[in-house]
Amino acid sequence: MALSQVQLERLHTSATDKIGKRKNLIINGAMKVSQRGTSEASVSTTKYAKAPDRWRFVGSNGGTWTVSQSTTSPNLFKNSYKFDCTTADSSLGAGDFLAFDQGLEGLDLQGLGWGTSDAKSVTVSFHVRSNKTGTYTCELFQGAGGVGGSNILVSKSYTISAADTWEKKTITFSGNTAVAFTNDNSRQLTLNLWLAAGSNFTGGTFSDGTFHNANNKRVASGQVNLADNTSNEWYITGVQVEVGSVATDFEHRSFGEELALCERYYEKSYNLSVVPGTATDEGLLMWLANRNPGLPHTSLRYRTIKRANPTVTIFNTNTADSNTLRDKDAAADLAPVITRLGVSGNTVHTNSSVTLGNFIAYHYTSEAEL
Repeated sequence: MALSQVQLERLHTSATDKIGKRKNLIINGAMKVSQRGTSEASVSTTKYAKAPDRWRFVGSNGGTWTVSQSTTSPNLFKNSYKFDCTTADSSLGAGDFLAFDQGLEGLDLQGLGWGTSDAKSVTVSFHVRSNKTGTYTCELFQGAGGVGGSNILVSKSYTISAADTWEKKTITFSGNTAVAFTNDNSRQLTLNLWLAAGSNFTGGTFSDGTFHNANNKRVASGQVNLADNTSNEWYITGVQVEVGSVATDFEHRSFGEELALCERYYEKSYNLSVVPGTATDEGLLMWLANRNPGLPHTSLRYRTIKRANPTVTIFNTNTADSNTLRDKDAAADLAPVITRLGVSGNTVHTNSSVTLGNFIAYHYTSEAEL
């Protein structure tokens, strides 16, 4: 008896799992890694907040939120990303919105074959929970820079049926045969989960799985406004984006592998449990000033090669101030100068001479997010 396409894909997935192939295009889908911190209040505009790595709060006039790495989770998971509404917006303006996204590099997407006749389907799966039941929208956004030079969008709706209950959702999108991903380190595909949207995004005929480039077709007309009450919460974990039309079991990667994947975009010198900008000597970087007269220099090497030349921020180990170094022996603060910036490291030196033999200490963050 001939096997169905679904059975063939399951056999293929089983075989590739056994040889260790990484199938999930999403990084930190189980919300394990949270380098910036585990909670941030008063978030209202687009940013990478103090919450699980690689995930971005996306918003404009869609209420105010506390976002966090939560321990509320379904079976087989220990963490989730939580949205907690602290200031409501029950009447959204036309251009107002609230969403949650992760961007993917073009370098990691070439195996999808988009832009060719062999374009492959993509299946998104995740576990979600909220007190606010109703219709939500899941979108793949193929950003500008792909062959053809325009934004390409495709969306489908899903429903949270039961309040305060974990539900697994599975959504399959056909491949885009018309537009390819640029083969570089730029954001070429975004998984976007809508939580609230004004009429600029809901006013047209919802695309419902059809590729298009019109903003007003992006979000289902019945989309929930998660921002309409301060009692509203939304949790998500187990996010997976994989090739094919079948949602396979979530790929649980080791913490070390997940951390290294996150560090391509963001890393810190602090212990994992310490929020950057904390006054601490634990894990500090230090060098012995070896030039007098002259400016002491040190080479800062990142643990993981970055996606692009990063933004490096230096933190004082005693005062926690950003962009100051600490002369531990003189109990003085110095301004740092960052030069020779590259994807694997940079040079740091003081802007003034120090006493020969003094120890200069600092912490750092290095960010190259999409």
